[in-house]
Amino acid sequence: MGKYLIPVLIGIAFGYIARTALLRTDFRQYPTYPQGRIIHLSFGFIAAFIGAVAVPSLLESDWTAVTFLGLAATQFREVRKMERDTLEKIDEQELVKRGTPFIEGMAQAFESRNYLVMFTAIVATLFSVFNAWLGVVSGFVMLVVVKLLNNASKSLADVAEIKEGQIRFEGPTMFVDDILIKNVGLASTRKTIEEKAVGIIVIPKSEDAIVTLSHPGQRQAMIHHICNILGAYIDTGEADFVPLSKRDLDDGRIGIFVMPREREFKQVYAVLKKVPILDSAIRLPSEAHKGKGS
Repeated sequence: MGKYLIPVLIGIAFGYIARTALLRTDFRQYPTYPQGRIIHLSFGFIAAFIGAVAVPSLLESDWTAVTFLGLAATQFREVRKMERDTLEKIDEQELVKRGTPFIEGMAQAFESRNYLVMFTAIVATLFSVFNAWLGVVSGFVMLVVVKLLNNASKSLADVAEIKEGQIRFEGPTMFVDDILIKNVGLASTRKTIEEKAVGIIVIPKSEDAIVTLSHPGQRQAMIHHICNILGAYIDTGEADFVPLSKRDLDDGRIGIFVMPREREFKQVYAVLKKVPILDSAIRLPSEAHKGKGS
């Protein structure tokens, strides 16, 4: 096995670099620093190690390596469960919640990144067996591929137009443009909302986008992003100030009422356009056979 030492080290190195490149603490403040990062980097090293040593094991016809790969998959599913449980506990104390679909998407991302790390280590090690420099080149290629895959998901700006909506009242009934949001009973509360709230209209660009943006989890993710980054004029027990989204049933437009600390619409727009489209919210009715023309 000594002849495989350098290929294995190259595979581990590139696998670990891939995990490091994919790990960042962003506006969601997750994973936490340093504890959360230590956990994920440790799993990343394990994934890289398993992927790297699997190659020489298979080349030497040691089929127990397949068992280790299966065990790794089980452990990575545990990573997903761990992330889901942690984020759900955190979400219980959020003033503006992420929502279950958003949490599940984050948990899936952490699991999938470990598979990408393992595959990077496998490819780099396999090519290094034949030539160390070839392994280094393939490792860099895999880093580029991993980065592209990580950035491949769509954002809200890809599927919808975002424009500012006017918040107005007809008696106690609040509207964003012509979309009814809710009733607000107290005149003092209505006055505060008129002074501090921002209205947003999200216009789907396609039939698929209409159905995707109708998903309550996707709409909650939009609201959470705004409040997480720009702050929220809200506290516990202030039900009238809770951000809310409503859908126009005729054309699929989404009206959003929110009270951010930073009220300039260009800031709200900059946040919203980068909101990821959740995997669990994606719908493609345009690709389904619905019996039209039959």
